Amino acid sequence: MSSSTAILMALALPLVGAIGIALAARIGSNVREAVTLLTASALAWTVWGLLPELMAGGRPSAGLVEVLPGIEIAFRVEPLGMLFAALASMLWIINSIYSIGYMRGNRESHQTRFYIFFAIALSATMGIAFADNLFTLFLFYELLTLSTYPLVSHKGDAKTVQSARTYLGILLTTSIGLLLPAIIWTYFVAGTGTFTPGGILDGKLEGPAVGLLLGLFVFGIGKAAVMPVHRWLPAAMVAPTPVSALLHAVAVVKAGVFTVTKVIVYIFGIDFLFAEPSGGWLLYATAFTVIAASVVALRQSNLKRMLAYSTIGQLSFVLMAAAILKPLAEIGAAVHMVAHAFGKITLFFAAGAIYTASKKTEIFQLRGIGRRMPWTMTAFTIGALSMIGVPPTGGFVSKWYILAGAFQAENYVAIATIVLSTALNAAYFLPIIYLAWFAQEDSTLSNEHGEAPFAAVLALTLTAALTLAFFFFNGTLLILEGQIVQGTP
Repeated sequence: MSSSTAILMALALPLVGAIGIALAARIGSNVREAVTLLTASALAWTVWGLLPELMAGGRPSAGLVEVLPGIEIAFRVEPLGMLFAALASMLWIINSIYSIGYMRGNRESHQTRFYIFFAIALSATMGIAFADNLFTLFLFYELLTLSTYPLVSHKGDAKTVQSARTYLGILLTTSIGLLLPAIIWTYFVAGTGTFTPGGILDGKLEGPAVGLLLGLFVFGIGKAAVMPVHRWLPAAMVAPTPVSALLHAVAVVKAGVFTVTKVIVYIFGIDFLFAEPSGGWLLYATAFTVIAASVVALRQSNLKRMLAYSTIGQLSFVLMAAAILKPLAEIGAAVHMVAHAFGKITLFFAAGAIYTASKKTEIFQLRGIGRRMPWTMTAFTIGALSMIGVPPTGGFVSKWYILAGAFQAENYVAIATIVLSTALNAAYFLPIIYLAWFAQEDSTLSNEHGEAPFAAVLALTLTAALTLAFFFFNGTLLILEGQIVQGTP
């Protein structure tokens, strides 16, 4: 199979799988879920099959159709996109295993619809990852928003639907009102929107206009959740936990930080943006979001809302790393996407397992739960330590590179933000670990329960293992992402 065919297959497989899921549901739930797992596995096999060519320096591509002269739907595999696609395709398999345990354990309705739209969302994710230009990226970015709306509104009650409308409204308003004008402006001044190493704006734009265009991109890409464009993320916590995992680890927020990082690297160019003072505001905006979101997380009593605000802070951690505009920090941004994905999906899996087994949703209810759910809370502990940045977890590796990049740039705002946010992460995660393992269970809140269904526990154990493994086995990723910053001072 040629690499061009593989790229198009990566886009088509989830859509074909969605049709297969709908047909298989008529036979039975076991067949439906088997089709889901088969599709997810086929997608991962296809995406990961592109890695050897990329590591050898190749950049596989595939064109689909020219919409207007100079504007086409086209795809190209480059290191950042490969990272995103490989991560999402792998985690879809694990999320599907978890979904089987969660959806059955909670007797959720409309399970077939859930699996269908999840598959469509993965197709959109592949389109974003492999987009060769801004036009293609915008189309699939919008498809991802629309395909995840039915997942966020899955429960169907009035409160859920209202929160889902907030989710949809903010993401569509920002993308159409800010991102689309940014894309049109870029095509107008540069004559192209193709992602190009070194960027396409050098000599085409200068002065305050650079900072303004960067602002349209950053706030127009609402999925990156830079404050004040962040309210959609806590609102989306009404969704079932597998959807929360999709939002926080597999696709949606990763699409946001991936897109902003890709725009910085391939549209503006690291050297060009570093030389333009008007773009310096991004570092301060992301640093503020990191600290403010961490402070809000510290004040939350609901576990999923606390994790949501933690995600907002961690996303801006990636963007702050990108905004440092130094090689080590750019690599750290890419590595943190992976480390955060493994750690945060583990945390959400654990939160969903706790709810499935005990119906507990508040932090104060977790006293002594580690003795009832040792597998779940061990995984939660690993995920939390990764968010803090404690070795031997993946979060330590990414924070090490970001901090090294900050020292390389002598950027004391970034250094102070990393230190303070790490302390705040510890302040809201460590008490939960203490409550779960060392506090006496409240007899008025206890009920007889053990672990969640096996499929859910298996999934969270796998992601916790990946969080630990990434500390030791990250060489391939570092080599791959090093290609992005070759030649950068």
